[in-house]
Amino acid sequence: MTDTMKLEIVTPEGVAYTADARTVTMPAVDGQIGVFARHVPLLTRIELGEILVRTSAGAEEVLAVGDGLVLVTGDHIGIVSDMAIEATKIDEAKVEEARQRALARLRDKISDEEIATVNASLARALAQLHVKKRRAR
Repeated sequence: MTDTMKLEIVTPEGVAYTADARTVTMPAVDGQIGVFARHVPLLTRIELGEILVRTSAGAEEVLAVGDGLVLVTGDHIGIVSDMAIEATKIDEAKVEEARQRALARLRDKISDEEIATVNASLARALAQLHVKKRRAR
């Protein structure tokens, strides 16, 4: 039996990330969960936050992730999320600019629906900044 599992994260833009992983830690709705190879089958939701992947090569990779669903089988983790960005690919300046735009937009008189959309954009920007700044230390 193998001590790794195939991790695949899909967003509306397509496959965002794949890896052979030893462990995957993610922000489930009931708190952080860690998944190892041969984990019992599981279907759960994840929330905006950080995924930590320990690859089969021993590297540690981090992603900012949005809300989504996770399906775990013994040798596979499938995640469908509205956002998944590797920490190394986060452009801090662009994300900060998006955060500032969202904050400015919230000061405008906008509908409740627009407020929800802007708040979601702001939350995604803050999650990316958190991951990027935490990994820069």
